Amino acid sequence: MPLTVTETRIKGVFIITPKKFGDDRGFFSETYNAGALKKSGIESQFCQDNHSFSATPGTLRGLHFQTAPMAQTKLVRVTRGAVLDVAVDIRRGSATYGQHVAVELSAQNWSQLLVPTGFAHGFCTLIPDTEVLYKVDAPYSPDDEGGLLWSDPALGIEWPDFAGAVVAERDAQWPGIGTFESPFS
Repeated sequence: MPLTVTETRIKGVFIITPKKFGDDRGFFSETYNAGALKKSGIESQFCQDNHSFSATPGTLRGLHFQTAPMAQTKLVRVTRGAVLDVAVDIRRGSATYGQHVAVELSAQNWSQLLVPTGFAHGFCTLIPDTEVLYKVDAPYSPDDEGGLLWSDPALGIEWPDFAGAVVAERDAQWPGIGTFESPFS
């Protein structure tokens, strides 16, 4: 199989690592294969690719989600640099509600994180000039966007000390999980 698929401690969140074949010219990697993912039980039909560049370490993007009918599953990877990538379960009634998975994604480890619908997602850049690419299975819809406060201590996310060195104003204004009304069940 061209991809290794590993489920994390939260059901539905997967680490996907494509095989990488290299020689003195460089490398080749099949970074997405719908058939291989389907064999692992992942059947998302991705419709849009997004590309993010962050110059400064500590740039924080998130924690974001979209609500129905535009709720998104994301497949996140890093092509240059490194991030701490986080998925927070915001499905009411879930046994893991409010819990998170945090994974380092980098151009070195070549791993990806599959963040399913019903999770808030965000990342913090760990080194300068980091590029993140991610596939989504629904287009961006500002009317359906929501978020959680990335720095909420109730989430227990162990961000690096410099996390939030650069953060968008709106990402500093999202509610904490204690006052959050989840649209997912």
